[in-house]
Amino acid sequence: MEPSEILKYREILTSKRDDILGSAPGRAPSVEPGSKSGDWIDHSSMESDIHVRLALQQTDSKLLRAIEEAILRLDQGLYGICMDCEEEIAAARLEAVPWTRVCINCKERQGKK
Repeated sequence: MEPSEILKYREILTSKRDDILGSAPGRAPSVEPGSKSGDWIDHSSMESDIHVRLALQQTDSKLLRAIEEAILRLDQGLYGICMDCEEEIAAARLEAVPWTRVCINCKERQGKK
C-alpha cells in the first residue's frame, strides 16, 4: 500500500474514532432506573430509552475496538490484508468499511456458516 493511501486510511479511521468518542457522553443513560417521577407511560418510555442507549453504547464499543485494531494493523504494515485468506482486500471494500479485517469473499463465507 502506498504511503499516501496509508495516510488517507489513518485519517478516515482516526476521524471515525474521534466521532464515536465525541458522541459517547450524549449516549449515556441520563435517567436512573427506578426514578419516581412520572406515570407508568413515562417510566416505560424512560426504560426503553435506556435500553436503546445501552445498545448504542455496545455497538459503539465494538466499532471502536475494530477501528483501534485497524489502526494497529496500519502501524504493523498489515492493513488491507485479509486476516483469513491473507489476500489483499479490494480498495472498494476498504472505502466502504475501512476497519474491516476480511475481504468480501471471506466475509460472505462467514455469513454462510
